[in-house]
Amino acid sequence: MTQTQRQNRQWRLARRPTTTLDDEVLRLETEPVPKPGEGQVLVRNLLLSLDPTHRIWMSDMKQYLPPVEIGAVMRAGTIGQVVESAHPGFRPGEIVAGMGGYQDYQLARGEELTRLPWDGRTPLSTYMGLLSFIGVTAYQGMLEIGDPQPGETVVVSGAAGAVGSIAGQLAKIRGARVIGIAGGPAKCAWLTGELGFDAAIDYRAENVRARLRELAPKGVNVYFDNVGGEITEAVFDNLALNARIPLCGLISTYNSGKTGTGPRNYANVLMQRAMIKGFIVIDAMPRAARIYGELATWHAEGRIKYRVDVRPGLENAPTALRALFDGSNEGKLVIEIAAPSAAA
Repeated sequence: MTQTQRQNRQWRLARRPTTTLDDEVLRLETEPVPKPGEGQVLVRNLLLSLDPTHRIWMSDMKQYLPPVEIGAVMRAGTIGQVVESAHPGFRPGEIVAGMGGYQDYQLARGEELTRLPWDGRTPLSTYMGLLSFIGVTAYQGMLEIGDPQPGETVVVSGAAGAVGSIAGQLAKIRGARVIGIAGGPAKCAWLTGELGFDAAIDYRAENVRARLRELAPKGVNVYFDNVGGEITEAVFDNLALNARIPLCGLISTYNSGKTGTGPRNYANVLMQRAMIKGFIVIDAMPRAARIYGELATWHAEGRIKYRVDVRPGLENAPTALRALFDGSNEGKLVIEIAAPSAAA
């Protein structure tokens, strides 16, 4: 089969979602695989990262990156294998990370790709879990902004998710007492069992506000917020003096179709002299090499564990993405598009 006969499946943004992600938001199209021009690299995507921020990128709200344009390939982080290179810095067969999008193949400039030190034995999904922007996000929010101290009480919402699960373990490494908020008994058991959280609250079955009063009678010193909404209001009711609130995400509001009015008990932030700081992982990427080193060491020592939820097939990406919003994923959500090969 010649290069021009290969077909590239692409999920393109058909319309901007207003509430939930229905079948009309993304449209599957097929076109011939392109040929790299001078300075370009043709990459076959192997793994596709599915993240809550994709819902933001689909919208036209003010955000930290330009919204994905209608008709464009849906933006996403990918890990792939170089098929053909017209760039002196890359050779066929090498494993690279980039923003390849929801498609089988991508054309990229050399500066848009990062070569990964893959040994052929380590699961490639490792580079979409702990040793990826997921790990950097958790580190940035928890250790650099939250700065938990020994004996302090830390609460993490979305605690069984990719970022939240790592963030809580980082707080434990610092010597803090950690309470996770997650949906369902299985996720809560995973937090307190395998991950070593001190307690977990099932927001689907328990009164979060009441349980926090029981579990944190002296208040919450650090709140790592992944969800916003009613859960954040419950935590705000129980803030300790000089609490720190790293604001990582607001996933409970992304499909609501409205921006809302914010926590109704916002005055508690003032009364408790709390600090709220929003953060985006791209701000921490200049420190990524050092952060990866620390995370890898803690993982090797057994102090950090993580899950990667790998689901097969590019054709299943839109359906799988919805799992982030109904809570049915277990850890970092990834689509496996293809397997690496000796000859890409």
